[in-house]
Amino acid sequence: MNLKTPTVVRPQLAGLYAIADTLYLDDAHLMPAVGEATAGGARIVQYRDKKHVAADRARQVTELASLCRQHGALFIINDDVELAKQVQAAGVHLGRDDVSLAQARAQLGSQAIIGVSCYNELARAVRAQAEGADYVAFGSFFPSRTKPQAVRAGLELLCEAKQKLHIPVVAIGGITPENGAHLLAAGADALAVIEGVFGQVDIRAAAQRYARLFTKPNDTGFKQD
Repeated sequence: MNLKTPTVVRPQLAGLYAIADTLYLDDAHLMPAVGEATAGGARIVQYRDKKHVAADRARQVTELASLCRQHGALFIINDDVELAKQVQAAGVHLGRDDVSLAQARAQLGSQAIIGVSCYNELARAVRAQAEGADYVAFGSFFPSRTKPQAVRAGLELLCEAKQKLHIPVVAIGGITPENGAHLLAAGADALAVIEGVFGQVDIRAAAQRYARLFTKPNDTGFKQD
């Protein structure tokens, strides 16, 4: 009798990927802002924090995890594997200086979504895929006020990545509803945005402008259902 290992089925990772950065959103505005972003169509929310003490981080992510579940959005935590495990987040996003993908997988289990920043390095993305990453992120594609010193990536990288990868690709860095259409046409599955959503007066309307890129034709002729 042959027993097959059950296939792990993860939620689709595509659409607006809103990054809630606490350097950009203070404590009083964090929850309301994320609520407006998810109501406007954000499919993934990443919590990024570099300044709070552990108790404040735990409180914030507990509230955000509950909010994202209510709105049907995936909740990803940047860097902190232990925190992601504690609140049963959908997953974690890892940068160059974080724990290894293998360590994160061992702690979070097979169901967790693990993303990896690959900057402008296709080889890093290919390696991450081989090690079990669920998605990779490239960028910065355009000048970003949030990370002005970030390395730059070109549209050709997305085209090449889609030929060599079978996991979702996230584009990040200075993305607007106007230039985002070109990233989707080049092969991006999701658009990661901070200021373009959370820096706007009407956060819900801003999120809706990005979300519409995934549901109707744009000036590049690209359409994603």
